[in-house]
Amino acid sequence: MNQWILKPMLERWLQEDIGFADITSDAIFSSEEKASADYIAKDDGIFCGRMILETGYGQLGLQTDVTVYKQDGERVVKGDIIASVKGSVKDILMSERVLLNLIQRLSGIATATNQAVLELEGYNTAVCDTRKTTPGLRMLEKAAVKAGGGKNHRFRLDDAVMIKDNHIAACGSVKEAIGRAKKAAGHMVKIEVEVESFDALTEALEAGADVIMFDNVIPETAKEWMTFIPDHVVAEVSGSITLEVLKDYAESGVHMISMGALTHSVNAFDISLTFHEKSGDFK
Repeated sequence: MNQWILKPMLERWLQEDIGFADITSDAIFSSEEKASADYIAKDDGIFCGRMILETGYGQLGLQTDVTVYKQDGERVVKGDIIASVKGSVKDILMSERVLLNLIQRLSGIATATNQAVLELEGYNTAVCDTRKTTPGLRMLEKAAVKAGGGKNHRFRLDDAVMIKDNHIAACGSVKEAIGRAKKAAGHMVKIEVEVESFDALTEALEAGADVIMFDNVIPETAKEWMTFIPDHVVAEVSGSITLEVLKDYAESGVHMISMGALTHSVNAFDISLTFHEKSGDFK
């Protein structure tokens, strides 16, 4: 993510957490007191959040210096030092919670995504995310999916035409919905349609959909439907898919598996900020 996009987001989140002042740190420390601390991995996984730390400490006027040792997408093991920060003890403490929250969440997403990617090694099937993201965090969460080795689905409603069940219900049929979309959309815009039955699949193919999503179908059904998918059409499967059944769907031959759980149900990756020097001048 571009730092010019990230910077105002971080400023807003820090303002939300700090309010007018960190009255605890202000009561205990002077502005001249300094300290150093390490961000330490408390588990094995995939790190994501390098730009969070570099922008958080480097672009927001904090009297601190940070060194990040790990790249986004790099595997870490329990005990690894991810980054070190030194400078104003008040500034380090004041920004601690927001920065930790972000890198823990993003690393959790990257780790979960990587588990799914590793599960599909040897298959020509990719894992992708959805728009089931945390409001305000979508760009970061999708970056974390990429860091974990996954693919991004559309970012926003203006990225691609994606005709879902409610569009079809309100329009009347798959064929009618695709026909209207083709007339209105530009030639650079792909059209994806969600299907839940073989009849809907047939309509989607006849109407010229570029991508067809098999929604809430079992692996056996997905395998049967794949025999009707021509080479120029991308087939995606979705619908509460878990790590345990990924291989079953990959064996059906689908090109993409989209998983909302990568972003909406992920566990935060355990990272701690540990102070190892109470005070001192850094030269």
